[in-house]
Amino acid sequence: MIYLFIHQNFPGQYRHIVRALADERSNSVYFITQPNQNEMVGVHKISYAPDPRTQLTCHPFAVDIDRAIHAGARVADVCRTLRDERGVRPDLIVGHSGWGETLFVKDVFPDVPLLSNFEFYYHSCGVDVGFDPEFGTLFNNPSQLRVRNATNLLAFQASDWGHTATQWQQSLYPPEMRRRISIIHEGVDTDIVRPNAAAAFRMPGSGEVLTPRDEIVTYVARNLEPYRGFHVFMRALPTLLRRRKRLRVLIVGGDGVSYGAPPQPGSTFRELLLRELGKTLDRTRVHFLGHLAYDAYLNVLQVSSVHVYLTYPFVLSWSFIEAMASGCLIVGSSTAPVLEVLRDGENGFTTDFFSAPALANRIESALEDRKQLQRLRSCARETAVQDFDLKRRQLPRWKKLFGDLANGHRPSLGT
Repeated sequence: MIYLFIHQNFPGQYRHIVRALADERSNSVYFITQPNQNEMVGVHKISYAPDPRTQLTCHPFAVDIDRAIHAGARVADVCRTLRDERGVRPDLIVGHSGWGETLFVKDVFPDVPLLSNFEFYYHSCGVDVGFDPEFGTLFNNPSQLRVRNATNLLAFQASDWGHTATQWQQSLYPPEMRRRISIIHEGVDTDIVRPNAAAAFRMPGSGEVLTPRDEIVTYVARNLEPYRGFHVFMRALPTLLRRRKRLRVLIVGGDGVSYGAPPQPGSTFRELLLRELGKTLDRTRVHFLGHLAYDAYLNVLQVSSVHVYLTYPFVLSWSFIEAMASGCLIVGSSTAPVLEVLRDGENGFTTDFFSAPALANRIESALEDRKQLQRLRSCARETAVQDFDLKRRQLPRWKKLFGDLANGHRPSLGT
């Protein structure tokens, strides 16, 4: 088989399936992306230049679709080069639709099935926009948000089929679109991401070693920002640290902004919260670790006494499933994407997203009873293995989806 993948940040959500296909030597795997340093053995990576324009003269509502068209045209040019100069004709094309990259590939390869990732359909209310009144949004005008879905809609018309990671994400799309979007998560390698009673995390700088015998609350996000409930988590800490004298807090994540509006210029959400909390926060027991190497990040999860995951109604983080696979005792927000996986009192605990006092109480009770709550850790691990295991569940489903499309069969919608 000849596979062509498309994602502006190679390898993106396709890391596991691309590696699996490339490991099968009978396959040829091509990947179109914007320039980055990531490489993968057996994958032919072809880069296209990102949009160099800093300012556009179109209507403000049309900026996103203009940039999407620009990206789609660049990708189509790369496809023509592959076809005309290298003689490549894929058996299947797979790509992310969000930035317009899949818009025009069928104009180059009209007879090749195209599977597109439909990650998120925007809504002016009832989902992430307007969820948290404390922080502004990038989309104050519902008409602007409606136009933002134009790329989604055009990409759907240009695709043979779609995929998305969770039932909730699929439910955001109009009913007529859901009928052609399969629910399939990227998967977690639960052979690697697993509990480890002998785990140890060495603190950067001091070299102090923390183990599961210590009392540790963990929090992980790509970036420390409101979309992932960072402000609520931080506001719960003064009370929690005052009550639990042995408690240490490990916070993993950067100071950038992945989603939503940025803080005031020259600042970060971490700095804003530290200024707000001031001397009420015992800084000697709160450790900001930044971005970690993957092994070190897994050690953080493995030594965790209680892991906190908060999110707006938005795309579920990979780290949440990895925390479950690591057997963490999880306290998660009672928001739609979390509630699809986390069942209060069965495989973790849920709490109101906005209530820092409720979060502090929930974490404290979990710390107090953590030895008696081993069953919740086991059930969290079982959920990850049963529903998200990479090798035994998700990779076979990905390969079946690909095979169905390549052979002209209608794929399954189910999880």
